[in-house]
Amino acid sequence: MKFTFTEKKVDLSKRLHNYAEKKVGKLDRYFRTEAEANLVFSVEKDRNKVELTIRSGSTTLRVSESTSDMYASVDAAVTSMERQLRKHKTRLEKRLRTAAFTPTEPEELTSFAPDEEEEEEFHVVRTKKFPIKPMTVDEAILEMDLIGHTFFAFKNEDSGVFAVVYKRNDGGYGLIEDET
Repeated sequence: MKFTFTEKKVDLSKRLHNYAEKKVGKLDRYFRTEAEANLVFSVEKDRNKVELTIRSGSTTLRVSESTSDMYASVDAAVTSMERQLRKHKTRLEKRLRTAAFTPTEPEELTSFAPDEEEEEEFHVVRTKKFPIKPMTVDEAILEMDLIGHTFFAFKNEDSGVFAVVYKRNDGGYGLIEDET
């Protein structure tokens, strides 16, 4: 497993980095391909926060934990990641058999720009570009849950159109699809 450490507003010892590598390294047994672990350490209002992101092929898993001790935050993040992996174990195994962890070729990205300049009322503060890969609605919901977002954009494998799944306030999921 490859590790990347980022420290925000805090200087940490090499001992903590080694401890985090040892703990997070135990998660390597869940992945067939070599995974990349990104740990972000920060201190916010006397709370030690650890954000753990693991990428393996096309699967991304993310957890964030905050406690009064940085070592305890690392332990809590690893525990949460294991819980997330166990929760989605059967679905992840199904994806393993269908080669979900193999890297895919990025599809051509398109951008939509208005023909005329509009008033500068809206300010885009961040832009992300990523390939939209074909997947089923169940796979999209799984991916959304794994990265901890409330929505996920994808190309529906069944209908072949652009779609978005989102988490509803009542705990269910919604699906938005293009009519074309």
